[in-house]
Amino acid sequence: MSAKKFEDFPVWQASMKVTKRVYDLSARPDFCKDFGLRDQIRRAVVSISSNVVEGFEKNNSNEFQRYLRIAKGSTGEARNQLYIARAVNYITEDEFISVNGQLEDIASQIGGFIQYLEVRKKKNNVRS
Repeated sequence: MSAKKFEDFPVWQASMKVTKRVYDLSARPDFCKDFGLRDQIRRAVVSISSNVVEGFEKNNSNEFQRYLRIAKGSTGEARNQLYIARAVNYITEDEFISVNGQLEDIASQIGGFIQYLEVRKKKNNVRS
């Protein structure tokens, strides 16, 4: 792995941007009053970057993949809560499309990262 620190990963950088956006949207008066949904979507979106970091810091490819899978699951969880926020009119359709697209992109990046690590592991096993 060529990255020396988690801040180098584009997926971490993208997850921080979407986290800020979700926090901004969920701070609106109506959304903010819905403590359950507000807290759940915030926890899910924070979990994305947190799991990327935790997996990276384990310094073990298998562990990194495991935490990346958890991060990918958190993108799906955040997207589901985003659908709910849209259904109850806490966010606009345009906001939904934008943030949902960011989350889909992050999930795709994470999936690609997992595949890369799998291929690299298989190549290393062949050489052993």
